[in-house]
Formats: sequence, structure tokens, C-alpha cells
Amino acid sequence: METAAISHGIQLAVAPVFMLSAVAALIGALATRLSRIIDRARHIEDLLAAGSAPNPAAAYWELNRLRLRGRVVNWSVGLLVVCAMLIGTTVMTLFLGETLVPHSERLVPWSFLSGISSFVLALMCFLAETLLATHTLRFAEPPARK
Repeated sequence: METAAISHGIQLAVAPVFMLSAVAALIGALATRLSRIIDRARHIEDLLAAGSAPNPAAAYWELNRLRLRGRVVNWSVGLLVVCAMLIGTTVMTLFLGETLVPHSERLVPWSFLSGISSFVLALMCFLAETLLATHTLRFAEPPARK
């Protein structure tokens, strides 16, 4: 193996690594959202179990909405993991294509574009979850003054 080929392989492989940083940051944000969803659901379940929920019907409605939000976040995280694996495959293929396997570059556009597609789908799930979260909010209006 030539040192120049290895250096060039590393240079090519570095660019998609920035994409992996974005994926990792979004996974972290989604994990935080998921933990908040779980905490809220546990709180409502505790209220229902203790019989101290002010409006049980509203509590069950909110639990159903939280379940849906949790599923959407899980889909988003799953898509991000697939994205990370595909971007990792791209990085390995770029490096190996420069150093060992000369015709492996044919895999690069497919793995990279599949990773980007997965990232876009994950972002759409993230948007859907955010819209569900804000739709759940009930902004109370102050009582009218007499």
C-alpha cells in the first residue's frame, strides 16, 4: 500500500464523517425527547393508578398521544441508525476503494444517497413528532373579566 493512496483515502472518508456528527446530535436530541415523553406518561399513569387524575378521559387521551409520539420518535431514531450505518459503509468503501479494492467506488453513491434518504425520512419523523407535541398543548385562555 502506498502512503499517498492511504492519505487520499482518509481525505475522501473524512467528509461523510461530518454527516455522522449531525446524525449523532439528532439522536441525542431525540433521546431527550423520548425520555420526556416517557416521564410524562409515567406521571399520568401514576395519577390514574392513584385515582387522583382530575379528568381520567383527558389523561387517557394524552397517554394515547404520548404513545404515538413515542412511536414516531422511535422510527426517527431507527432511521438515523440506518443512516449512520450507511454513512459508515460509505466511509469504509471510500477508504478501501483508495487502498485495497479498486472498483468498490460503485457502492459509494448508493450507500451515501441511501444514508441521506434515511436522514431526510428521520427529519420528517422528527417534524411529525414536534407537530404532535405542539398539537397536544392546550393553551388556556384567562377567564373573562366581569
